[in-house]
Amino acid sequence: MGSYQEHALESASAVELVVALYDGIIRFLYSASAAVERGDQAGRRAAVKRALDIIIHLQARLRMDVGGRPAEALSEFYATIFAQILQASQSASRQKFEHAIDCVRNVRDAWRQVAKDPKVNPAPAQVMTMPIRRQGGLDGDEFSADAVGSRWNA
Repeated sequence: MGSYQEHALESASAVELVVALYDGIIRFLYSASAAVERGDQAGRRAAVKRALDIIIHLQARLRMDVGGRPAEALSEFYATIFAQILQASQSASRQKFEHAIDCVRNVRDAWRQVAKDPKVNPAPAQVMTMPIRRQGGLDGDEFSADAVGSRWNA
């Protein structure tokens, strides 16, 4: 993973991390669907495994004692989408993968809305600058990110 992506994940809120995990599920389901198109069984299985691993991770982190009914609904969603993905993989069906992608995307979009709520996901309190100095690049130019500044607020 590139350093920009690592920095983005390190400074992300819990809600933003959940959105990133959903993005990962979607990415792996698209990969599985493309593998079906190519007739690549190993690629399909690897992509499905990665998507299912994320779902298992999300399911395991649910706190029913704190989350109440919304946590129960997410648990049911994870169980249902898990079964749909297994069925899509077993039948090597692009249509079933695309249906699963649509379902995951709908829930991911709801999490994105939550991420925009300042009560749930407050903006960072400070502006972060990244001191980057590169000398002698391909064209010999020197630049510094300090001059521009960098504000991370997803």
